[in-house]
Parts: sequence; structure tokens; C-alpha cells
Amino acid sequence: MRFATTGTRNARTTGRGPGRAGAGRAPLTGAVRPAALVPAAALAAVAAAHIVPAATWLPRLRTACLPGLAGIGRPDHIALTFDDGPDPDSTPHFLTALDALAVRATFFVLGENVARHPALARHIAERGHELAVHGWTHSRPWLPAPGRDLAETARAARVLYDTTGHRPQWYRPPYGILTGGRWAAARRTGLRPVLWTAWGRDWTARATPGSVRAAVGADLRGGGTVLLHDTDHAASPGCWHAALGALPGLVTACRDAGWEVGPLAEHAVARA
Repeated sequence: MRFATTGTRNARTTGRGPGRAGAGRAPLTGAVRPAALVPAAALAAVAAAHIVPAATWLPRLRTACLPGLAGIGRPDHIALTFDDGPDPDSTPHFLTALDALAVRATFFVLGENVARHPALARHIAERGHELAVHGWTHSRPWLPAPGRDLAETARAARVLYDTTGHRPQWYRPPYGILTGGRWAAARRTGLRPVLWTAWGRDWTARATPGSVRAAVGADLRGGGTVLLHDTDHAASPGCWHAALGALPGLVTACRDAGWEVGPLAEHAVARA
């Protein structure tokens, strides 16, 4: 759009600019055009679709609004879950401890770790535990990448099936950050997203069996899902010893409260 340039009257009566009589004027290059707003609006929409679902990381929000995503199941049962394995240095210790406690659990494994240690992944399944998808790598989703999310989630589910012969049912994203892309990828891969209601904060160097039991106990209720880690793959070196040491006390406390302890497959999780 050009301003009127034919005289003082035009410049004053059109209201489009000050103008000088008889002076030619160039287009106003600083004006904001409606078309320029389209890319910005589209980027805002993409960003919102990516990050808004990640608000489900907030425990109270998901417990109140999305009980299925929080992992709330039958009130007489606690689902015991582990993230980030399998790890040949630590996971076998957890399998031994769980055998001694007569407990089966759900292991959310990384596809890259299953590919590196297929025999251990098979061994987990053979011991009666459930394996679920935790992604291919333990990455943070800073930028929207729905194509990558779908490819990596499907790849992890496929390697689990090819390795164990069992189709995974559950998906938990790394760090519990369920973006729009990750949510869509899980759905398209036939997986149900599930997070947790209580965690042990067992990934820090300062974690101890006592601190893990206290952290879990603070939020644990019948029907809850517990998150622990059977490896230090994405955490402080050696921190898995704290979770391992906490297991007997946690299971005993659950049983004393009248709760069974087992995998998500036996938890009757509400639909998200």
C-alpha cells in the first residue's frame, strides 16, 4: 500500500500519513502486514501443541484430572515400576531382590539398552516381569519433532517385541515429559502413556534407602504407581544402590497396609 502523494489535500484527508504537497513517498516498509502474522501464529500453535501436554508432569494436575495417566489403578494394589534399564551392572541385583520378595514389576526400558543387552531383556521377561517402552534414548524434548518421536517410539517397541516376543503395552517418556509429539507417537504405536503417583527421588548422589522409602511413602496411596530406577544410566553414578536397599522396606510397608505389589498389567489402570 502507498500513501497518497498528489498533494496536501490528499495527504490530510485520507488520514494515511503526514505527506508534503507534491512530494513523492516510498512505501512504508515498517508496517506490519497481516500475512506476516501467519508464520508467527503457526509457530505459536506448534509450540503450544508441543509443550502444553507436558504440564501433566505436575503430579497434582495429572492425579486429579488424568488418573489413568498418573497410573491410578485398583485400590488394593500398588504398581511397582523401574526406569532406564536394562543395565547388566545393576538390573540383575533388582531381579534377585524381587525374586526374594516374590514380587513382579514393570520395567520401562530404553530401546538402545535393549539392543545392547538383548539377553538381559529376555531374562527380565523370563523371570515374569513386564517390559514397557521408555523411548529409544533418554533425551529431553526441547524442540518439537513429532516425526522423530514417532520413529524412535516405534523403533523401541519393535526391538522389545523382536527381543522378547511380547508386545509392550505401556509408554513412559524420559523425565516424564509427555509432549504432544510423544503422546501422539505412543497412541500411534498402540501404547498407553502412564507416569506415576509416587517416586523415590533415587537418582541423586545423596539418595539413601531411607530417603527413597520416605519420598515414596509421602505420596503413596492404595492404587498408586511407584517409580524407581534400576540403573544409573541417566543419574548419579551408583545411585541405584539406594533404590535397591529400599525395596524390602517398601514392599513390607505396602503389604502391611493391605496392598498387593505387582506390575501395571495387574493394576487395572483407569483409561487416560
